[in-house]
Amino acid sequence: MTTIGSRIRSLKEELPSGIRLVAVSKFHPADDIRAAYDAGQRIFGENRVQELVEKQALLPPDTEWHFIGSLQRNKVKFIVPFIACIHSLDSERLMIEIEKQAAQIDRVIPCLIELHVAQEESKSGFLPDECRRFLREGVWRNCPHIRISGVMGMATFTSDETQIRKEFRLLKSLFEEFKNDFFAEDPSFKELSMGMSDDYRIAAEEGSTMLRIGSLIFGPRI
Repeated sequence: MTTIGSRIRSLKEELPSGIRLVAVSKFHPADDIRAAYDAGQRIFGENRVQELVEKQALLPPDTEWHFIGSLQRNKVKFIVPFIACIHSLDSERLMIEIEKQAAQIDRVIPCLIELHVAQEESKSGFLPDECRRFLREGVWRNCPHIRISGVMGMATFTSDETQIRKEFRLLKSLFEEFKNDFFAEDPSFKELSMGMSDDYRIAAEEGSTMLRIGSLIFGPRI
């Protein structure tokens, strides 16, 4: 029987250098996260604020927590004291709230712009033209407590690998466009968060720097 630790080690051995693994621990108990931590994993992804806050209190202080789900503005204040990265910056209003809460405790919060490239209405994030407009308008430049560190996106949930690869290539091209047009002098704009348990190999081939993998590590959701 494979263990959480052995799955973590196998994944890390497979991944090319330069790609970071975010172990998606949502819906899994703190004991499972601790097993992954004991195997050397340090970055964990959660998508519910209350669950994240509860787990954060139970894990060692050097655990790096990433928020990967849709973030409600009224809950931002609960995670800004410790969050290492927010993958789901999907509106100017959310950005302003993160800035407000982070300024109160003088923290700079790394954030990834969430982009919607999938053929699924249920997915959230900026459409490409919306994101271009958001970046051109430049309100983000007046948010010193937010560091825009890259982009995040999800491919369509499908078995069509051609479609998945096309969407990952679009994400990579948007990342490069935004880097050239808005962040050319900012070395912290470097993350391309794409790829999950079903499509991480394609994402790695297409330039992902950060994979969000849950079920391959922790098993099915409980």
